[in-house]
Amino acid sequence: MSTRRRLLVAAVALVAMIVPLAASAAPPAGGPGHPALLATLPGGAGSGSAIGPGGALYVPQPATGEIWRVDPKSGDQTLYASGLPRRFAELPFGGVMDVGFYGSTAYALVSVVGSTFPADLVACQSGLIGIYRINGLSNSTLVADIGSFACSNPPTGFPFVVPTGVEYALEPFRGGFLVTDGHHNRVYRVTLDGTVAELIAFGDVVPTGLEVHGNTIYLAEAGPVPHLPQTGKIVSFEPGSATAATVASGARLAVDVEMGRGQTLFALSQGHFGCDDPACAGAPADSGTGALMRANANGSMMTIADELDRPTSLEIIGNTAYVITLDGAIWTVDGIAGPPYG
Repeated sequence: MSTRRRLLVAAVALVAMIVPLAASAAPPAGGPGHPALLATLPGGAGSGSAIGPGGALYVPQPATGEIWRVDPKSGDQTLYASGLPRRFAELPFGGVMDVGFYGSTAYALVSVVGSTFPADLVACQSGLIGIYRINGLSNSTLVADIGSFACSNPPTGFPFVVPTGVEYALEPFRGGFLVTDGHHNRVYRVTLDGTVAELIAFGDVVPTGLEVHGNTIYLAEAGPVPHLPQTGKIVSFEPGSATAATVASGARLAVDVEMGRGQTLFALSQGHFGCDDPACAGAPADSGTGALMRANANGSMMTIADELDRPTSLEIIGNTAYVITLDGAIWTVDGIAGPPYG
């Protein structure tokens, strides 16, 4: 069987791994090492996240093409945007992958979408994949066609299946956005007038989440299959850099990085990956093996909370972490910048 065909078969098989959690009333934030469930999105799916106007959480629901506003204290949810492209029903990734803000205006990152699976997955498409400006509850406009750029500028040095890439995260940066492509192994710089450019390219490191502090860009790397701890990293670079420096490593399948109090960096590990076949690329980690981790000065990482179920995105408000999971749950962990945890 060809590598492309095996990857498509593996992608279809991933659907069976998703088990939605039932909605639950919001308890107070969990202390160090003890996550507490804040909310579960309607539809049972989650992806990226952002802190937006008024300090609320904004979380995409990729299965329905929606973005939800979540009160970080009560867990109350309000539909913020709808009508965005939905992910393929056969896949546990794609659709609205992330959200970010400039002032009061929200922008959504859409990836791996189309009308026909698997044909559209392996086809170059225009006018569908990229950054959308949210104009209203059910109105949005594509402002940057990243899919067309990716098709016209394919990566080199490693095999890939999806010509439009798998855009994972976006981060506001200098009047535009940074966007990671975990399939084409690069970071784009995208302006709000639609210009897309490659900012930095990597080997097979699987770039995922982003954080910016001043002129420094922090990047989470999941590492190649089988996503070993030593390849799950936080790295840093500046605009114009050709390479990135390792800040810390040890997070299995690292999917996000955020800065907390005292410029402390935190990584989100999706967890143990139970397959060493490259055809498994794109599959989530094993259920219940994820972790919130804190970077140490010596380049190692310390576990703050474990047994998280396939986390995908991290936000920090004050001294509390908010963890979004693949099935749409939002968990809190309090006191994250404190002493070591047991």
